[in-house]
Amino acid sequence: MTLWQQVLAQCPCSGGGRDGIHPVIPLAIFVGLWWLGSWLWPKWKERRASHMRGLIAKVAIVVVLIAAVGVVLISKKARSNPAQPTEGNTPAAAAATVAASGLPRVLDLGSKSCIPCKMMAPILAALKQEQAGKVQVDFIDVWENKQAGEQYGINLIPTQIFLDALGKERFRHEGFLSKEDILAKCRELGFELAEGTAAVQPAPTEESRNG
Repeated sequence: MTLWQQVLAQCPCSGGGRDGIHPVIPLAIFVGLWWLGSWLWPKWKERRASHMRGLIAKVAIVVVLIAAVGVVLISKKARSNPAQPTEGNTPAAAAATVAASGLPRVLDLGSKSCIPCKMMAPILAALKQEQAGKVQVDFIDVWENKQAGEQYGINLIPTQIFLDALGKERFRHEGFLSKEDILAKCRELGFELAEGTAAVQPAPTEESRNG
């Protein structure tokens, strides 16, 4: 008799030393394995879920870092290469144009949507054509180019700024300004106008009428 058979012979469930194994033994082994599996399975699932949560957290951190780096790079690129506004809307470029042309300048800062600004548009277009080569006439939309509004200290639109040939501000006016008043102010400041431009005096003010 082998040692295993001797051990089984001492066990009541083995059949009292009979050859073979009592059916209870496989059942007990199955129950033991099932209990062990039911104990280990939740722990394995919890560990796997914890691992997945950790992995997702790491991926999220990497994505956030990449997005932050992208925002920083885009911001630096935008500062180094600012978007160019529409024609005549860049103060630095306009100042360079004045320096290169050596002409006095009438600068109108307004918007394409406000009513007084719309009334100024045909006046500026006519002056730009009539005074070409004598006085530079430019328009800047301060809604599209807020930097210009800050640079020139605009409080009300439209605002007209008269600059001499060196780019120095000589006079500014807030609100609508007629073509006749613009030409009169140009003459007052000594700006040379195109030949054939009629010498139109500005409309008298209440102070001049009373004074």
